[in-house]
Amino acid sequence: MGKVVVIEHLTLDGVMQAPGHPDEDRRDGFAHGGWATKAQDPAMQEVMGAHMTHSWSLLAGRTTYERFADYWPRQEPNPYTEALDRARKYVASTTLAEPLTWQNSVLLPGDAVAAVTRLKDEVEENLVVFGSGVLVRSLLPHGLVDRLVLLIHPLTLGSGRRLFPDSGSQLSAFRLAESTTTGTGVIIGVYEPVGR
Repeated sequence: MGKVVVIEHLTLDGVMQAPGHPDEDRRDGFAHGGWATKAQDPAMQEVMGAHMTHSWSLLAGRTTYERFADYWPRQEPNPYTEALDRARKYVASTTLAEPLTWQNSVLLPGDAVAAVTRLKDEVEENLVVFGSGVLVRSLLPHGLVDRLVLLIHPLTLGSGRRLFPDSGSQLSAFRLAESTTTGTGVIIGVYEPVGR
């Protein structure tokens, strides 16, 4: 059975929106894109890479998939581009249609919770999620996230989409499985759910 591993960059006030570059995600008038790039550190790459070295597939929502599919295939050869190109990519969306543009991409149509529940039973490899906030927030209440890898950056933004919204979140407990701090002050915590 596959495990869902969610990897997220977060600010201290919980914002996860557009960490990579200024124009990554301007939804809701978000003007702070690219906030995570100043804190890049080799330790961050090691932690993320550890979840991508063994058997794994990418699980993504529509917005993250479209941004990745537009960006990664056009990059110069590098380990991340090669790993993402090779990986099977499962896309939860009710608005996309096949064929999907990026190689090795499979559409999971319909209800995301039902589709991911089936997928976890069908695959052996880990299903790694980057970003995909809408998808992650739909999976968490149903116990479909097996591990959260949170890269918590030492800054606040005051606005933006959050991993855990103010309303609609359930009381949940997590166990800290491992942690490290980078030279740039990012705390990387690996959490596993222990119940509600």
